[in-house]
Amino acid sequence: MAKTMTAFTTDFQHSGMPAKDLDETIEFYTKVLGFELAGLFHNGENRCAFLRYGHLTIETWEGDPAPMETGAINHWAFDTPDIEAAFANAKELGLRFKDTEIQSISSFWNNGIRFFNIYGPNNETIEFCQIV
Repeated sequence: MAKTMTAFTTDFQHSGMPAKDLDETIEFYTKVLGFELAGLFHNGENRCAFLRYGHLTIETWEGDPAPMETGAINHWAFDTPDIEAAFANAKELGLRFKDTEIQSISSFWNNGIRFFNIYGPNNETIEFCQIV
């Protein structure tokens, strides 16, 4: 029997938003708001930064257009220690998938990430992410 997806997560991991200028975004969040630059990674030709203040982590990246309006958050992500079990449970729940299979980015953190995305009822993107 399928469980709620929180049975496969440990916590809220991050919120994601594209940046119109990644360097300007990093400077604003670190120098003006006081966030820590937790990581800066390459993803193909583009860069992705993780900015942290306390329990809040913002993932921001270049390469996608920034909406430049209220509601510009791209996705919410949850820590998932077992991505395969979470993916199987999401299928069993009949969730609406953005990704048809588990994705990966090897250049993030020390050993990469594995993740998948679903859509919520308001067409919001919800990511389940395992840091490898």
